[in-house]
Amino acid sequence: MSISPLAALFGATPAAWALIAVALSVGLLTLLIAWAKVQPLLAFVAAALAAALLLGMPLESIPKSIDKGIGDLLGSLIVIVCLGAVFGKLIADSGAAQRIASYLIGVFGSARMPVALTLTGFVAGIPLYYNVGFVLLVPLVFSLVYQSGRPAVALAIPLLAGLSIAHGFLPPHPSPTALVAQFHADMGRTLFYGLIVAVPTLILAGPVFAMTLKRIKSEPAPLFRTGLRDEAELPGVFNSFATALLPVWLLAAATGLTMLPIADPAMKSLVVFLANPMIVMLIALAVAVVTLGLARGHKVQVLMAGAQDALRDIAPILLVIAGAGALKQVLVDSGVSAQLGTQLGALPVPPLVLGWLVATLIRICLGSATVAGLTAAGIVAPVVQSSGIDPSLMVLAIGAGSLMCSHVNDSGFWMFKEYFGLSLKDTFRSWTLMETLVGVFGLIFVLLLSVLI
Repeated sequence: MSISPLAALFGATPAAWALIAVALSVGLLTLLIAWAKVQPLLAFVAAALAAALLLGMPLESIPKSIDKGIGDLLGSLIVIVCLGAVFGKLIADSGAAQRIASYLIGVFGSARMPVALTLTGFVAGIPLYYNVGFVLLVPLVFSLVYQSGRPAVALAIPLLAGLSIAHGFLPPHPSPTALVAQFHADMGRTLFYGLIVAVPTLILAGPVFAMTLKRIKSEPAPLFRTGLRDEAELPGVFNSFATALLPVWLLAAATGLTMLPIADPAMKSLVVFLANPMIVMLIALAVAVVTLGLARGHKVQVLMAGAQDALRDIAPILLVIAGAGALKQVLVDSGVSAQLGTQLGALPVPPLVLGWLVATLIRICLGSATVAGLTAAGIVAPVVQSSGIDPSLMVLAIGAGSLMCSHVNDSGFWMFKEYFGLSLKDTFRSWTLMETLVGVFGLIFVLLLSVLI
């Protein structure tokens, strides 16, 4: 790494200046997003420029580094993320998510309604992006509140815990998918480990925690009490479950096949092709178009209208991913990434805990789980290489940290507060604590898994 003139000016050693430069650039990113409300892509580019200048990169190489970071990260993700968005939109528009919810509630009955809502949030959360799932399924909670007389918050938290865990831990959601790409992890293995970690985390942060929230009173806004469709308009139960979970089945099957000793080169090539996440999502989307669309009499034009809406919704997330790639590449090209990795690796903190801590700190400062996860990945990526830790586990540890301590700078905090008509105190008591439990127990189970595998 070249020695920055600024380091010499302030009399700092290269190692100390590297830490100062990274801290200042991340601080600038925090200031721009949290205080100035700058669009995240612009904030990331500004932070990347600041980091490059502070670290003494040659001026002519800085734009090339930013372009490379954006192109490399988006190039491997844009098709997967967009296909996932369109797939989730189709699951929502077809009524499959509502069918899954109504079926699980019917099976478990009113006595186990929190368990049914926990499963609903998790199963529906796999194909649905968080905000879509929130808006789609919260009216179902209100409907159950009016039917059963149960407290709304105690019913909602298990559902939203399931959505949150799927959003933070499981591909093909944008943040874990981008982390898989940054760490060169295996998508199928990450999904498999994510499911193992998610289940006990979901139980503790969902129905178990919800038992402590029965005394919280809420006044849901009338605007949010509608939105459910007639049961006759919904697809069948098997069709809904099988199609919504198809990416999980396909990724699991493809990962299993790649582990088999296949002698035939042509067959091995076919298996590798089918195991590619982009191909998996293409197949899942094609099947969903047929089973939830064409087979039920819907026209292609109607289905594609929903796809256009989904792509508009996912565009801001793609821009966040692009910006994170720019900052990451500057850290790599300047040489500070490797040096920072050595310094962080020398700390008396396990690598997985370190990744979780970095993501947690950025989450508290910035609010966005996606920004927190991707920024943390750029900082701790060298630790993954130097420590030999399983990159899939680091994806999950950072995912857990990125969900921690949601508060007033997180849009999810305000959505929950306004939908359920809560005071700030009760929102912290329910929503913020639920997200924190997800982050803490998520890390605990990732650490346990790292010992067992």
